[in-house]
Amino acid sequence: MLKYAKYIISLFIIATILFTVVVYSIAIRHIPSDKELTNIKNAIASEVYTSDSVLIGKFYFENRTNVAYEDISIHILNALISTEDIRFFEHEGIDQKSLLRVLFKTILMGDRSAGGGSTITQQLAKNLFPRKERYPFARMLFYKIKEAVVAHKLEQNYSKEEIITLYLNTIPFGENIYGIETAAKRFFSTNTQEIKVQEAATLIGLLKANHTYNPRLFPGNSIKRRNVVLSQMAKYNYISEDKLDSLLELPIDLKYQKPSSLKGSGLYFQQYLKGQLLEWLESENKSKGTEYNLFTDGLKIYTSINYQMQVYAEEAVAEHMAALQNEFRRHWNKQDIWNENSATLNKLVKQSTRYKALKSKGASESEIETVFNKPLKMEIYSASGVKEVMMSPLDSIKYYNAFLQTGFLVVDPFSGNVLAWVGGVDYNYFQYDHVLSKRQVGSIFKPIVYATALEEGIDPCEYISNEKVVYTEYEDWSPSNADDNYEGYYSMQGGLTHSVNTIAVKLIMEVGVDRVIRFAEKSGIKSEIPKEPSIALGSVEASLYEMLNVYTCFANGGNKVTLSNVLSIKTENGESLYQKEPEVNSSVMKNTTSKIITTMLQSVVDSGTARSLRGVYGFNFDIAGKTGTTQSHADGWFVGYTSNLVAGAWVGGEYPFIHFRNITQGQGAHTALPIWAKFMNKLQKDKELNSYVKEEFEELDAELQGMLDCDAFIEHKNVFKSIWDEVWGRKRNLKDTIRRKNIFEKVKKIFKKNNDK
Repeated sequence: MLKYAKYIISLFIIATILFTVVVYSIAIRHIPSDKELTNIKNAIASEVYTSDSVLIGKFYFENRTNVAYEDISIHILNALISTEDIRFFEHEGIDQKSLLRVLFKTILMGDRSAGGGSTITQQLAKNLFPRKERYPFARMLFYKIKEAVVAHKLEQNYSKEEIITLYLNTIPFGENIYGIETAAKRFFSTNTQEIKVQEAATLIGLLKANHTYNPRLFPGNSIKRRNVVLSQMAKYNYISEDKLDSLLELPIDLKYQKPSSLKGSGLYFQQYLKGQLLEWLESENKSKGTEYNLFTDGLKIYTSINYQMQVYAEEAVAEHMAALQNEFRRHWNKQDIWNENSATLNKLVKQSTRYKALKSKGASESEIETVFNKPLKMEIYSASGVKEVMMSPLDSIKYYNAFLQTGFLVVDPFSGNVLAWVGGVDYNYFQYDHVLSKRQVGSIFKPIVYATALEEGIDPCEYISNEKVVYTEYEDWSPSNADDNYEGYYSMQGGLTHSVNTIAVKLIMEVGVDRVIRFAEKSGIKSEIPKEPSIALGSVEASLYEMLNVYTCFANGGNKVTLSNVLSIKTENGESLYQKEPEVNSSVMKNTTSKIITTMLQSVVDSGTARSLRGVYGFNFDIAGKTGTTQSHADGWFVGYTSNLVAGAWVGGEYPFIHFRNITQGQGAHTALPIWAKFMNKLQKDKELNSYVKEEFEELDAELQGMLDCDAFIEHKNVFKSIWDEVWGRKRNLKDTIRRKNIFEKVKKIFKKNNDK
């Protein structure tokens, strides 16, 4: 029997050796090369800068901030070494004692509770070259051999200080936190230089199990694990026994910083930019065979955003929307805006995470209703900051969906550069970007109709009847004016200044809907435009981004520019990947047309629907602009420009029924224009930026002044003067006039409608 036992043991030893050799030969083929090991780098976040080189955000998979060895507290080093690898400064990457224990207990005896036995260097190897599910029959031995070899090679290429620094910058701490510096900031609002010994012990304790020992989620577990680390530190004389006793009694003083995927200014802009960059990199990598990654390669993205303008834009939005939201709540007072919109409310409830979770657990509708009507303690967003309240989940849904939203955009009309971008009231609570959302544009579309009319040769001083008309060919459509007045005649400037609906409709009927659509598309509107004359009143659904593209054409002399927001992209090492080329202008309209439209829009500011910029805000610099208000006051707009800056604002509810119930409070001049005004007021006071409000528009020459030299409104139209102006006074071709205008029918109508026959 003893003889057979010797054979069995010998065979077992030989088999073990052969097995190990086979696994080693497989593992060795997957060892990274010396070049790979000497060029190790952590995933580095790409950084977003303004045009004036201010860092405003980062894009990353791993939230990591690297730290140098000399900036790491001795408390962190002592806690790590005493807990994870007491012989770290003695071995060459492998601790033979621990390794043998693991080999025999885990591999040979099948004891999976034996522990890892890995050194800090081996753990670093595992972090740098993560394990994959391969060779399951011997994966533990395979990985251990591979990590041991890599650890030994790391020790040959790096100093102990470099290894421990690389480890501390690489190790995960849970919650998508990587590296000791980021962990110190997240849990204790400190850094690796100033961290306290008990805090260092808490973070090192996290390494055993990120989730189980998370001090925010499981403070009891975290204290127990921290105390184990502190005891290890005392065991190896890194702290005294007296110090240990006092530290063991301390609670965990958590100073937790809530995570945010985006930091800094322009959060809506950064999110839009991320989508743009991912699309561009995909195309770039495919065409050039590169493998740049936005989240790991440390790219430097320089945007067109002006940092101070972005700050002013966000301040203007915050100041006005806080006041407007309070006014909106008072306006509705105790009346429930949801009473007549219960179907939408029910839909919102069923879309909520809470409803879906209850439904998945088999809760009945009555049980769900009970849960949604039960008040809970919760934190809610308000215009004045976060508040802690008792509120039911149902009331929470009502509350958040009754907020007025906004979008505000500022651009350079000559380069097309986006200078400031605010997509809503607060990105952390409302992610939908209203610079890009499509809403009915209202009267800010009217300048497009007027510009088309000018391009088609209609005289700006041609008087147009304000009479209300029924258009039988469009199902008896009869557009109304806001003031319900239909007397007299308006020149084009008068009609646009006072945003008269009947005049805009008569113009589009004269020049043709198709021509207006073509002009709008050529100027920058990419959204579908319905082939209906109602587009003259703004029934088009388009974004603020699109509308500002159109207004740049009015502001820059009639040229089409492409709005852009990235100036350059560079690699971590400074290599240029992208550089914006100078804008190549293409003409959209005659220069004279843009000048006339600008003059008309100045009249809107001086004496029309945007006159509060003069009377209330006291601006005395050159401004051209247009207000807009849609049906039932659901959308408020204002787009205005100076000689070198275009800015626009939209205000409205997430749903069209979220609105003021009267024109006084619901009009764009009240909801949207103040954002523009507050922003421009801040620019005016800034010595470095006030050139945007100081420069005047180019003065009209004598011929253009003569074309606009007429009254904005007349009560009666002199028939003989009308005929003279129509045919000869404006130097038109008689045959063309008769063909296009049917002059004889016009004469008959003028005689019929006027008292001065």
